[in-house]
Amino acid sequence: MRRIYLDYCSTTPVREEVLESILPFFTKHSGNPSSSHHFGREAALALQESREKIACCINAHSDEIIFTSGGTEANNLAIRGVIRAHQKKGRHVIVSRIEHKSVLETCNNLEKEDISATYIPVDKNGVISLKELEDSIRNDSVLISVMLANNETGVIQPVKEIAKIAKENNIILHCDAVQAAGKIPVDVKDLGIDLLSISGHKLYAPKGIGALYIKNGINIKPLFTGGHQEKGVRAGTENIPGIVGLCKALELAKEEMDYQGKRLKNLRDGFENSLQSKISGININGSGADRLPHVSNIGFYGVEAEAVMLHLEEKGIAVSSGSACTTGSPEYSHVLRAMQVPPEIGHGSIRFSLGRETDVEDINYTVTVLEETVEKLRELSPVFKNYENKSKFPRNR
Repeated sequence: MRRIYLDYCSTTPVREEVLESILPFFTKHSGNPSSSHHFGREAALALQESREKIACCINAHSDEIIFTSGGTEANNLAIRGVIRAHQKKGRHVIVSRIEHKSVLETCNNLEKEDISATYIPVDKNGVISLKELEDSIRNDSVLISVMLANNETGVIQPVKEIAKIAKENNIILHCDAVQAAGKIPVDVKDLGIDLLSISGHKLYAPKGIGALYIKNGINIKPLFTGGHQEKGVRAGTENIPGIVGLCKALELAKEEMDYQGKRLKNLRDGFENSLQSKISGININGSGADRLPHVSNIGFYGVEAEAVMLHLEEKGIAVSSGSACTTGSPEYSHVLRAMQVPPEIGHGSIRFSLGRETDVEDINYTVTVLEETVEKLRELSPVFKNYENKSKFPRNR
């Protein structure tokens, strides 16, 4: 059976070049970087070189990079670490309603510890309201956390404008760049942010490795205690193979960003245009905003996303209905609900995320299968049958 992977936002395969860079650090160069002997110094050198190269990729200093186990830990370290370090100033955090669960659930949990959180709404395209953000600022506000690009719709947030607001009010700004890093330029100085999260497995590096940029001068408390690795901010022996892989993947992504960005955008736009010409009653969620070039979140009126995904899986096509971290929830995506996407579209929304291996043949095949699948499911759908005037389908948002 033909297999097509269109779920690159969930995870990516490790690139061959990345794997080749990693392998020696499982065998020949497997020392602990904290050891003072030859093998330890060898690992420590790889650690420092990787730190410097990763910092260069985002226009940071090497001593501003802290390695973590991934995006979730980086987000937790940023939010919990800042709150713990600045409790004398205040206990109020501001986040958007479309953040990843590792941000939203962290804030929900902190609210049980007498921390106050404000959740900022977004417009119909999934872009944060700057006015609502400004209005939510209080004297005890210590942190704003807004993602650079959404993991379900690919919508890019106005982080530079948010950074300006944060700076004017002496508030620390954290940015979850897990989906954006390696896809669009990320320059921490140009963006004006204080903390930034990255995850390796979203950009063809291994799972289990991530990084947190912490601007020099930003005080942060560690999540757990132990050794003095990573400037005392993140205890535990560093994952040298993962760090080397993250470094290689990020460097390759930066080199190929312009070419891959244009190629994937052309494929994505062609995919959406083709679907719109062949299937009525679809909604491209977030299409009115700037988006990552490889992400398309499409709602099919009158069908259930799970049913569509099952049919696609039977035809060898892998997609998702949103973040892999929210799979199993009876509600449709919190991101789409925040965008006020109606239930009849939200329950039928699927995320298609393209990658390095995606080609025109994959797109054409997927369009053909989708056309057949949606038609078949709509024949069985009472919602669709009862929608008498199909010329008035909800338009793209």
